[in-house]
Amino acid sequence: MVNLTIDGIKVSVPKGSTILQAAKEVGIKIPTLCYHPDQSVKANCRVCVCEVEGNRLLQAACSMPVTEGMVVKTRSPKVIEARKTILELILSNHPQECLTCARNQNCELQELAEEYSIREYAFEHKVRGLAKDTSTPSIVRDPDKCILCRRCIDACSVTQSVYALGIENRGHHAMVVPSMGKDLIDSPCVMCGQCIHACPVGAITEREQIDEFLAAVADPDKIVVTQIAPAVRLAIAEEVGMKPGEMPMDVFVAGLRQIGFDYVLHTNFTADLTIIEEGNELLKRLKEGGVLPMFTSCSPGWINFCETYYPDLLDHLSTCKSPQQMFGALVKTYWAEKMGIDPAKIYSVSIMPCTAKKYEASRPEMQDSGYRDVDLVLTTREIGRLFRMSGIDFTKLEGSSFDSWMGKYTGAAVIFGATGGVMEAALRTVYEVVTGQELKDVNFTAVRGMEGIKEAEVDLNGTVVKVAVAHGLSNARKLMDQVRAGESPYHFIEIMACPGGCIGGGGQPITKSNAQRQVRIDAIYVEDENCEIRKSHENPEVKILYDEFLHEPLGHKSHELLHTHYHPKNKKYL
Repeated sequence: MVNLTIDGIKVSVPKGSTILQAAKEVGIKIPTLCYHPDQSVKANCRVCVCEVEGNRLLQAACSMPVTEGMVVKTRSPKVIEARKTILELILSNHPQECLTCARNQNCELQELAEEYSIREYAFEHKVRGLAKDTSTPSIVRDPDKCILCRRCIDACSVTQSVYALGIENRGHHAMVVPSMGKDLIDSPCVMCGQCIHACPVGAITEREQIDEFLAAVADPDKIVVTQIAPAVRLAIAEEVGMKPGEMPMDVFVAGLRQIGFDYVLHTNFTADLTIIEEGNELLKRLKEGGVLPMFTSCSPGWINFCETYYPDLLDHLSTCKSPQQMFGALVKTYWAEKMGIDPAKIYSVSIMPCTAKKYEASRPEMQDSGYRDVDLVLTTREIGRLFRMSGIDFTKLEGSSFDSWMGKYTGAAVIFGATGGVMEAALRTVYEVVTGQELKDVNFTAVRGMEGIKEAEVDLNGTVVKVAVAHGLSNARKLMDQVRAGESPYHFIEIMACPGGCIGGGGQPITKSNAQRQVRIDAIYVEDENCEIRKSHENPEVKILYDEFLHEPLGHKSHELLHTHYHPKNKKYL
């Protein structure tokens, strides 16, 4: 242990700790902008400077290691003045658009400007006047707002191993730009949105489509139907001042009706359906010698990654569409028929934790209903804004039930929102289908948790099936390289693009650490435990769907509406 004094308080911390970490141990907050708890140290912004006795210059607390007997001052007049000057310099070329910025009241730079009482500009204010990049359906870049913290680059290159962003030029002319010097759509960006979570300001945001939703609600010729993804309810509470998972589902449904949805259904219904189709596809590959290991196909960011970096392995992907797209195809065919509604009038809106879902909905393959299957995708954050815009008091709102035919779901569908959840849900069903025996304990805890890669084995009547789970695309890359080399021992692999799975998706409330993702994961398993039915194949509405419409898993109708194919993207990357 190393002993030091910070602001007159003695503290002992492990060798190798930084001043920032030591200060946190004794409850002293040091401001940061480029630092992120789950990333490498950058020491770019210098907002965290402090005085260290014996050093002439101020030191960056995020990168300065502690030493025995060190004496540190984090709030001396010299330190405060230096931090204010640094903030004023950053603001000197930052757009003053707080009122119209997507990160208004949730911006780390804005918070620090208030904390340090920045009331006037000490330096000439000059914005560079760079063009916005609106080339993708999912993500918008505003380089004028970039403060060069490089957190987005770390998220893209280290966490995701996508390498879509980098630094161009040096000094005052330095800029974060897409690789290959082109727009984001031309880079290997997979639209996962992890850069949005990493950005401390509003330089990277989702493509906001609230106005499109409001226009649809106002159109008397449109019947606006929504589906809610498994991870959304847990996180939407954070957007309205509650704890993760605290908003009751029936109250959430009532809130959605308040903002204009005519019918409220659940993506969990098609999550259960995905398990039936995907589980049967896996069994078919095992029996008939199909391409193994089989990869799950629920995460569109992961699909984009595979198409870009591993096009030679696309045959390993399950042909199943994601639950969002299965729902979109069915709501304009099966559901429209059940309800007696003209599908041409249905405006299908999905509420997703994921920015890549916006891209997925726009893919030309996703029109098997005879229409665009999903017309609009809103993120959890966008729904949060709509709720706040509508002035809904959720503590006084009376609950409401889901509408008929595509609203029932099981605990297996709920856990789709967490890394390992798709795998666990599949194993619950595959085990009973193959063995014909009831699964006494449905909890496959080996595939749970925030570990980057997890593995397990399941004995199916003498056939041992080896499975693996990865979340975050740098972890996916390790498994993919193993498959490409012909060295994979697995039969079935689940991959989610985002750390923690969908609960950490690019469209979720801004997440500042993996610890927040774990809180959401814990809430998901509580909901699963409280579900009356916890196996996908026992969903009564899914049974009716097969009896009346699909007839059998992997059948003609299923292949027509629920399955698809993917293509190499042929993009250049660094």
